[in-house]
Amino acid sequence: MAVFVALGAFLMTLAGGWTAQRVTDRRHLVLGLAGGLMLGVVGLDLLPEALRAAGREIFGVPAALLLFVAGFLLAHLVERTLALRQAAHGGDEHGHRAPEVGLTAAGAMVGHSAMDGVAIGAAFQVGGGMGTAVALAVIAHDFADGFNTFTITSLYGNARRRAIGMLIADACAPVLGALSTVFLTIPETVLGGYLGLFGGVLLYLAAAEILPEAHHEHPARSTLLCTVAGAAFIWLVVGISG
Repeated sequence: MAVFVALGAFLMTLAGGWTAQRVTDRRHLVLGLAGGLMLGVVGLDLLPEALRAAGREIFGVPAALLLFVAGFLLAHLVERTLALRQAAHGGDEHGHRAPEVGLTAAGAMVGHSAMDGVAIGAAFQVGGGMGTAVALAVIAHDFADGFNTFTITSLYGNARRRAIGMLIADACAPVLGALSTVFLTIPETVLGGYLGLFGGVLLYLAAAEILPEAHHEHPARSTLLCTVAGAAFIWLVVGISG
């Protein structure tokens, strides 16, 4: 049952990526929406769950928040390192963005989708009702995951075939994650720490890369409205699934 439900997440992820591809003539709106979706996922979904799961504090600060900050700084460090290396080799064809950053970020999205599949499988082990609730939440926000995976990969100058490849990997990840629960159980504290770290990476990409790019050439009110709509959509998903 868990694998069958994960197939729904597979289809929803592909639908999100397909949507991102079809609206390339409104790139600033796509980026604005992606930024809003990512902000909503971080602030309304990942961080609350990370704080609940990670539990313990380290020197007066919740471990999940420390890892959240570490994730933000890690994403910044990786991007600066790769960008400096690209500049040293005279590469500026992508506006000083290193394609490797896009692939790394998309890879993190794939890892997160695999964890979604694990969550579905673990929830069905607890009971059918719990499994259904978790599955609905995962399927709903996997549209945003697919949308963001394709957008992030493309934003950093990667070829369309690479973006599609990462999208397909992101779509397959929940199915593989659900299958893994037959053999694997992840401790809740480890899961909470992972969510905090991943949330920091996503926030960096949204705030430092995607939203500035969205408003760079088209500082339109419609772009801002797309960002607000993206965050509101995640709020709606969290509210319904809760």
